[in-house]
Amino acid sequence: MRVCIVGGGNVGFYLAKTLSENGYTPVLIDDDPALCRRVADSLDLTVVCGDGTLAEVQEGAGVASCGALAAVTGRDEINLIACQVAKQVFKVRRTVARVTNPKNTGVLKTLGVDTAVSATDNLTQLIEREVETAAIRQLLPLAEGTASLTEVLVPEGFVYAGKTLAQIAVPKDAVIVSVTRAGELLIPRGDTRVMENDKVVVLAKNTAFHELARSWKLGDN
Repeated sequence: MRVCIVGGGNVGFYLAKTLSENGYTPVLIDDDPALCRRVADSLDLTVVCGDGTLAEVQEGAGVASCGALAAVTGRDEINLIACQVAKQVFKVRRTVARVTNPKNTGVLKTLGVDTAVSATDNLTQLIEREVETAAIRQLLPLAEGTASLTEVLVPEGFVYAGKTLAQIAVPKDAVIVSVTRAGELLIPRGDTRVMENDKVVVLAKNTAFHELARSWKLGDN
């Protein structure tokens, strides 16, 4: 999934690096040429030098094809406007804003930001948990955030629809805990079939869940 990041400082750089390592395709926007060069020289991703609050800059960065936008500059007003442009002009599904002043959190949400967070250390987890796709919902983080219990809504056109769990690619560090179909809970076995619109609960390490999400083609745009 493509994720646009507005802000190329330490937070934006770290976020872009981590998302890239976890299988996302980040594109970064910043108006500082020096920061843009640093990011471009260090990371293998698209960097756009410009004002991330402008629709023409976001258009040039391909924001319309992104599943999410995270605005992580040090200025709350810039982050708000960047999120509003992404949501209103380009219909981006999820927006996340870094909030420098925690008192502004409620204001940003009222003005249309999906998720406002003042603890920058949690930004990567928020991207993965809140933004990746409406079909994925983290139920419980485990092992100090290195694993989780996650519910997956099997999408229409699921690549493995109708196949049994024994036939489906499941990473080594992931386990299918349950399958719910039309309100009925199924305890999965090797011959249990996975169908479109099933709710599948997965226990997995984060790296394994990313691998599963890629092989199951969850969150593709």
